[in-house]
Amino acid sequence: MDKNEFETSGYRLPLNIEQMEDGSYMATSPNLNGLLVLADSVEEAVRLAPSIAKELIAAMREMGVEPTVKNEIFHFPVKTEALLFA
Repeated sequence: MDKNEFETSGYRLPLNIEQMEDGSYMATSPNLNGLLVLADSVEEAVRLAPSIAKELIAAMREMGVEPTVKNEIFHFPVKTEALLFA
C-alpha cells in the first residue's frame, strides 16, 4: 500500500471556547452534544478536549445513545490546524 493511500478513522471536533466570569475557560463542540471541558487556560482546554470527548463517546455508546459526532475516514496525508497562542 502506498503511504498516501493510508487511512484511519476518527472524529472532527471543532471547539467553541469562551472565558468565564471567574477567568477559567469552557469548551464545547457543536459536533458533540454534551461535551463540556472546563480549564484554567485555552491551551489546557484544547489539550483536554480529545480525551474527554473519547470518554463521552464511549459512555454514550455504553448507554445505547448514538453520539451526535460522526466517525469519519481520514486519508493520509491529513491536513489539520494547530492553535499557537502568544
